[in-house]
Amino acid sequence: MFRQQLEELGIAIEHEVIPERDIGGLLEEIAQCDASRSRAGIRHAMRHRAIAQFAEDVRLLHLAREVLGRGAFPFRATLFDKSPASNWLVGWHQDTALPLRQRRDVAGWGPWSVKDGVTYAHAPAMALSQLVALRVHLDDSTAQNGPLRVLPGTHTNGVLTDDEMLRLATTTPSQECVLPAGGILAMRPLIVHASSKSRSAMPRRVLHIEYAARRFVDDLELAIA
Repeated sequence: MFRQQLEELGIAIEHEVIPERDIGGLLEEIAQCDASRSRAGIRHAMRHRAIAQFAEDVRLLHLAREVLGRGAFPFRATLFDKSPASNWLVGWHQDTALPLRQRRDVAGWGPWSVKDGVTYAHAPAMALSQLVALRVHLDDSTAQNGPLRVLPGTHTNGVLTDDEMLRLATTTPSQECVLPAGGILAMRPLIVHASSKSRSAMPRRVLHIEYAARRFVDDLELAIA
């Protein structure tokens, strides 16, 4: 059911995966994190030992491998920390940029960039189909605190232009992804998604962990970020 829902809609939700005590312990570790941190959270969070270890948790690997196969492994993590002190909105987009060990000219990849010392390239749809993200909710996600919004089913349309995504947003009913702390939302990177500003004093912290079916995609090696 989980895999079927993900393939049909581009998202799937599992409630009560991570118990409150484990979330509390992870938040304590994150609070002591010496990684570079912005007001919005932590980019390249796999550099933090506790987060890298958590990404290998058997409960997460079980979900990722149900979708990608037994070789699935985590390669990138991002902590999103939305609160009254750090509030933002994100327009409709897809997640198409991947961290890579080195730059090589391969058809279908690019443009290229460097973020915080990590090489990135926008990937083609075939490469992105080998990935899944698990969003671990560290707080309750509600309609008031700027939850993820998605256009269900749009992950099957390939890599889209900004204009194509805006057109889809006017014709496809959106879905707000609200779920309690400890729940996990799985998403395909090509699903068109956005989020609004929070209207609540309650924080919305989400650990977004991305998994790949294999380390090499089109002869390019993913970087651990």
